[in-house]
Formats: sequence, C-alpha cells, structure tokens
Amino acid sequence: MYRSILPGALLGYWLNEGWCSCADGLFWIVDPAPYKAVLDSWLQGSGLAEIDNYHVIARDAFGSLYAWGERYQRNITISSLAGGIVALKNQLNKPNPHPDRTLGIFLGSTSRESLDFEDRQGKPLFQRALQKLGPVDEDEMYAVEPALCIAGKADLEHMVKVNMPVHLMILDQLRR
Repeated sequence: MYRSILPGALLGYWLNEGWCSCADGLFWIVDPAPYKAVLDSWLQGSGLAEIDNYHVIARDAFGSLYAWGERYQRNITISSLAGGIVALKNQLNKPNPHPDRTLGIFLGSTSRESLDFEDRQGKPLFQRALQKLGPVDEDEMYAVEPALCIAGKADLEHMVKVNMPVHLMILDQLRR
C-alpha cells in the first residue's frame, strides 16, 4: 500500500523491525492507518493538506505525531501538547531528492532529550511519568489535564495517561 509513496528505507525498516516502540515507549514507529483521522483533523485549515498527502510514520509518548508527505517526501510534526504544527513551509512543496537520507537523519537525530517534554522548571517529564503512570500502550499517551491550552500546568502532578486518538481529537478542537 505504501510502496512508492513512502521512503524505501522506511518500508525496509517496517519489514525488518516492524512497528515498534523504543526508549521505554518514548518513541514509536507506527502503522499510519490508525492515525489518519487524527492527522486529517489537525491538518484541516492549515493549508498543508493542499500541499501533500501526509502519513504518520512515528509518534512519541506525549502525543506528537511525525508525518511524511508522499508527493514531496517532506516531514512535518504535529506537536499536540504545544498545540501546533511544525513544518519548514518553504521546503514542503519542493521534491526531496534524497528521501531515504532525510528519513535516516530524522531517525538518527531523534534522541530521548529531543522527545522528552519538560515541566515548568525545565526538567524532563518522561522518566517520572513512566515511574508514576507506567508505560504507555500503542494507543495511549501521557497528557496534561487540564490541557495546557486551557491553563493546564506542565508538571508531573497534572500528568495522566489517556487514550491517544481520543485525546488528540479533543486537543485539536480546543486549539481552534
């Protein structure tokens, strides 16, 4: 299904490693299909869906989604806790001449530090949330309740484990 629309390196990774989690569930390589509705909702009104057809290829324990465009082979990030989309807009409609290399750079530069979410004092939350709440399952994420976009506080006391697709849809509605 994804042959010729996603990088060959990603398809090879899926074939050899499968969909899996790394770093105690902080980072996940995922099947794009279960994330389609959530991604489409977040992209609505952003103008990005008119540029390319994106597929979620990875996610993290805090609900960030990492998506890949099939036409131009560029990636974007849905940052759910921050309530926005991160993209290099001036690059999105230019064909990527080296998608496998770009994917390798993305995966190779992904680290615990870059994925972790910090509390109000600038301290990483993942290990503390893992100890307090246990690991997230494939359809779960750590979230702040109440949500940051409605005056929630980024600290361990307000961190909960929630159903990821449901929570991401709620966050999308709250940010509008």
